[in-house]
Parts: sequence; structure tokens; C-alpha cells
Amino acid sequence: MIDTKPNGMSFEEFLAWKPDAPGYELFRGQVMSMQPSGKHEEIIGFLNVELSLEVRRLQLPYFLPKQALVKVAGDNTSYCPDVVLVNREALANEPLWDKVSTLTNGASIPLVIEVVSANWRTDYAYKLVDYEYLGICEYWVIDYLGSGGRRYIGSPKQPTLSIYQLIDEEYQMSQFRGDDVIQSALFPDLKFTAQQIFNGGYV
Repeated sequence: MIDTKPNGMSFEEFLAWKPDAPGYELFRGQVMSMQPSGKHEEIIGFLNVELSLEVRRLQLPYFLPKQALVKVAGDNTSYCPDVVLVNREALANEPLWDKVSTLTNGASIPLVIEVVSANWRTDYAYKLVDYEYLGICEYWVIDYLGSGGRRYIGSPKQPTLSIYQLIDEEYQMSQFRGDDVIQSALFPDLKFTAQQIFNGGYV
């Protein structure tokens, strides 16, 4: 992760500065950026296609934007998730959507997905707490290299997909590895194994 600007930037300053490209985030006033690996991009591409197909099949009012931001209230923090599913019907209650494609309400965001790279602490700790606080129904952490801390993915470390589902305002976690078939409350008909997702769709 690269510190591209000094600390203390406000969200408004971040928007004025931010290049027209995904991958830039503001964390407690500090701008962060990362160039993802090829495998990281393969996984994101695969999930965008498959989730779009499932949304169309079920005729849900959802879509997958390219670089929407998720802003945490009361903090100079906004994330650019690897995958974010947006509920079009809830956008009327999003004051920042029309001008700067920024989401602030969990009701607008059925699902966020983060593919772990070098910043695993952010995905497992800070984003987990912030997404739970916002009330986002489902959060996937795809740790295809098994990089996360042992307290998050166990020992010995191995590639792990963690799905957090919001139940009574708290995340409950299920983990999937290898040939385990994932279980998503939001998309119960998805029958991919964890390894298929780690491989970006290739068997």
C-alpha cells in the first residue's frame, strides 16, 4: 500500500484530488492506493460477471459499479471495494450518489467483496468493523494466498474465503476452503467452490 498524500485530508479534499481511476481510498485522512496483481483482477472479473448474471436471472434491482466509494460516517474514511453491489431502489436516500458516486447507507449496499493483497489487516479488521457499522448485509473476504493473520484464517495458513453475514446488527462468519461450496444468504443458488473463485473461474 502506498501513501500518496500527507495525513489530514478531508473527504472533500480527497474527492477534489482523486484521479479518475479505481483503487484510491481515504483512510483516516490518509490517501492509500495499490496496483492489484493479475490474479486479483482475474478474481474480480470473474465475480463481476457471475454476480451480474445472477442479478439478471433473479431480476433484482441491483448493479455493479466500476469505482463507487463507500464512505464511513463521521470519519475521513472512504473505501473503494473490489466488488460492490448497489441497490438501485435505495439510491434516492444517497445524498452523494448523483455527483460523486459515493454511498453512505448500508441499505444501498447488499454486498461488498474485498480480495486480499498486502493490506490484509485493513480487509480483516478496519473494513470489517466499518462495513458492519454501516449495516452492509454481506461481506466477502477472498484471501486467495492465505495471507491473513492466523486469528482470522487459522493455522496452518491456507487460502480462505470468509463470508460475513449481518445477523442482529453483527457479522457472523462462515469460512470456505478448497472444494467447499460457498454459501451466500444473498445468492443461495451460487454453487462455486472456494477454489474456483481463487482461480478466477478456472477449474
